[in-house]
Amino acid sequence: QVQLVESGGGAVQPGGSLRLSCAVSGRTVGPYYITWVRQPPGKELEWLSSIYSRDQSTYYADSIKGRFTISRDSAENTVYLQMNNLKSDDTGLYICTTTRPKSLARVGSWGRGIQVSVSP
Repeated sequence: QVQLVESGGGAVQPGGSLRLSCAVSGRTVGPYYITWVRQPPGKELEWLSSIYSRDQSTYYADSIKGRFTISRDSAENTVYLQMNNLKSDDTGLYICTTTRPKSLARVGSWGRGIQVSVSP
């Protein structure tokens, strides 16, 4: 069972930056994806980005491409989501999961999420 714990959220003004961390622990079998999804207030879950442990391949949703960067520190077993030029629409609960790219299926491991608030 893989455990995921998010950190690094908070409040920021539009145009600002945050770096989210997803600490991965527990037993992983074979290569795996770490994926970030978010849930804006009152809206559906949205897939944002994924990274593959085998070759560090990365995947991005169009809505964040060019502003967000996913990366992985294998020594620290941590996946990061660097978020730049934040907009009010980026407000939401950010969750890391072990789901495949573009999947929102409630399978695998899910963290509890971390809140990000973007406002003037």
